[in-house]
Amino acid sequence: MVAAGCTYRDVKPFPPKNKSNYHSDFPTENAKPHWSTDPPSAGGHYGLWAIWSFYRTPVNPARVVHNEEHGGVVIWFGRKVPAATVNKLEAFYNDAPDGMIATPYAKLDNRIALTAWTGDPKTYYQDGDYGMGHIAVCPRFDEKAFATFRDAYIGDGPEGVPMSANKPGMGPG
Repeated sequence: MVAAGCTYRDVKPFPPKNKSNYHSDFPTENAKPHWSTDPPSAGGHYGLWAIWSFYRTPVNPARVVHNEEHGGVVIWFGRKVPAATVNKLEAFYNDAPDGMIATPYAKLDNRIALTAWTGDPKTYYQDGDYGMGHIAVCPRFDEKAFATFRDAYIGDGPEGVPMSANKPGMGPG
């Protein structure tokens, strides 16, 4: 990631407000966010996740974080990322779409971010184990770096949701 000009961090999520369920942090989709990274890489989220897809209009981050909890890797891109680059991101997504979601995120401006949330389903929510968020913020698309990130974290969400449930078009609606 560094060779591609990206900044990379592993960041623990803030604990859930009630210590036993991240869904209660977002009783509505528009509850005030409380995340340890921006864009979010783990933590509080709405009870329903986003349908797995590549989006050209923004998806509520409170839903997208739930996709991360299910083992998803998220591609976030700023509103100033050129259309040609967004097309390359979509082609990258289409090469291996299972467990991937992509959405615009205005605060990134001309940058792209990748996020994922990993953890052990056997110890999740126990003794302060809330998994680990991973975030890379990049000045441009780099296929090799993005594939390395995706392959390192895809399917390793703290809830242990099988990848067979994370296919394009699947979700709560």
